[in-house]
Amino acid sequence: MKTAHDLVEAARKDIQEVPLDQADDAIKNADLLLDVRDADEYRAGHIPGAVNISRGLLEFKFTNDPAFESRDMKIVCYCKTSGRAALSAKALKEMGYMHVQSIAGGFDAWQEANKPVAKPELPSFE
Repeated sequence: MKTAHDLVEAARKDIQEVPLDQADDAIKNADLLLDVRDADEYRAGHIPGAVNISRGLLEFKFTNDPAFESRDMKIVCYCKTSGRAALSAKALKEMGYMHVQSIAGGFDAWQEANKPVAKPELPSFE
């Protein structure tokens, strides 16, 4: 029986992971920076410019949203530590997206490197 760790390791063999020191360039060249964490994680802080589509909804959103029709779009995805992003990158590759990358180490590594973090501002009710 396979574990989640086994599935992530198998996915990593089939995708392109971008080392953190190359992530800025990958993001600049991407059509879509994709945060596959859950919405509450995204709201707590994310890489500036990222769009949030949680891992659980990924295939459904990419199947049903015309904005994601082009299989040529360059996608960089990330999650907390890179496991969900690896699974997401593999799923997108299997769906025919040809240019998908994942950031090694995920958002945790991004923060540890003191890279910029965006936090949505909540409306004031005063």
